[in-house]
Amino acid sequence: MIKVLLVDDEELVRAGLRAVLEAQDGITVVGEAGDGADVPAMVRSTEPDVVLMDVRMPGVDGLTATRSLVAGGGGPGGGPVPKVLVVTTFENDDYVYEALRAGADGFLLKRTRPAEIVQAVRTVVAGESLLFPAAIRQLAGGRADRAAAEAMVRAALTAREAEVLRLMARGLSNAEIGEQLYLGVQTVKTHVSSVLGKLGARDRTQAVIAAYESGFVDTGG
Repeated sequence: MIKVLLVDDEELVRAGLRAVLEAQDGITVVGEAGDGADVPAMVRSTEPDVVLMDVRMPGVDGLTATRSLVAGGGGPGGGPVPKVLVVTTFENDDYVYEALRAGADGFLLKRTRPAEIVQAVRTVVAGESLLFPAAIRQLAGGRADRAAAEAMVRAALTAREAEVLRLMARGLSNAEIGEQLYLGVQTVKTHVSSVLGKLGARDRTQAVIAAYESGFVDTGG
């Protein structure tokens, strides 16, 4: 059973998300919060697998709550941090970009169709980032970062790892990368893990952001 915590200051939004998610087999909503300040205590008490986090809330916003949750380094009892999907009205929201940099596993628009919300929850629980390459490329535009460029040089990616990172930035899955490079999925997973480790990235999304900010991948496409 996938356990979901809903965090949004609008009760109507929380009610809608609850109705969508609990209509599915294998998903249950274990709690709701209207302020990011309540997230740490709610995570400890409900032990969710996924947190759907509104990015803009009065009080403690979703960006601050995400940073706090991820920086904690573990969930209840030192367990894994729950997956975080930030929810936003606009895909070009700077708060979303910063939440992804902080370690959120993906984002959803409030106009997202119900079936896509359910799929997003299942995707991140399966260990995959919910990556929207076009949106991230747009958000990353003009954010060239010297420190990121220096970190990319220090990472010293092999030629194959560089190819894999470029395909990750296009939003390709491990299977699709394997097809492009004529590699087995397990081999691709090994390369992806190596890329994440060398970049110090928590997940694919953070690796792709590093690729754009360093100039390794051109935000112009």
